[in-house]
Amino acid sequence: RTDMSIARTTEVSASSEKGFEDAVEKGIKRFAKTIDHIEGAWVKEQKVKVKNGEVSEYRVTMKVSFVLKD
Repeated sequence: RTDMSIARTTEVSASSEKGFEDAVEKGIKRFAKTIDHIEGAWVKEQKVKVKNGEVSEYRVTMKVSFVLKD
């Protein structure tokens, strides 16, 4: 008999004034407060918010995978 894990994927959005990498880190960190056993993430979309001709915010949408408890 082989043990099997069940995983789930949830979409998470996050933003940062510093950059895309910071937005990813903030999103994962916040998600980890609620969900255990995070396995990885796929950045699905990157966007920026522009104010007065300058980038004012970096936004990411991620698919985050985590393993469900038995």
